[in-house]
Amino acid sequence: MAQEVHTRVTGEELAHTFEQQEEVDLSGYAFEDWITLAIFWIMAGLVFTQFFTRYVLNDSFSWTEELATYCLVAVVFIGAAMCVRLFRHIQVDLIYRFLPERAGHVLSLFVDLVRTSFIAYGVWLMVRYIALVGDEPMVMVDAPKSVVYYAVLFGFVMMLIRSVQVAIGNIRRGYSVLERPEAFEGTYDHKGD
Repeated sequence: MAQEVHTRVTGEELAHTFEQQEEVDLSGYAFEDWITLAIFWIMAGLVFTQFFTRYVLNDSFSWTEELATYCLVAVVFIGAAMCVRLFRHIQVDLIYRFLPERAGHVLSLFVDLVRTSFIAYGVWLMVRYIALVGDEPMVMVDAPKSVVYYAVLFGFVMMLIRSVQVAIGNIRRGYSVLERPEAFEGTYDHKGD
């Protein structure tokens, strides 16, 4: 076991360490990240309200559970746009290590095309779904479910935009995260994480 070495620090030096604030860089965040964060905190507030009214007041606000569920749906789909932008979805990059470089690049472009097509199909399905059942009312709240469906549609549209941006970036760069995952490690890490 290695011997720990401690450097002596005076009280004055310790006090001055708190005066030096580290700069915060928010440039890596896109607007859908902030929307997702806001909806997440609304959901957290609704869940806390549900817990408080049920277990402390013994008189539950039943509408909070429904709205929290809808907030979770919005967080998932709008947050998925962030995952597309940051290359955070599950992917299998092992096969690219065994393929010739040109074949790996072609396969990577095919993956971009399939991903973008799938998301575009999701946009089309959501538009049709909203047209069919968008007027349905929520169970506990006097509001149409189309609010939730439009949040999902917004998430799909943002995923589509981000997917096209990623595909264009891969074409311009000449390789993707699938081909060279090491080139993207730490690319989108934020200071303080």
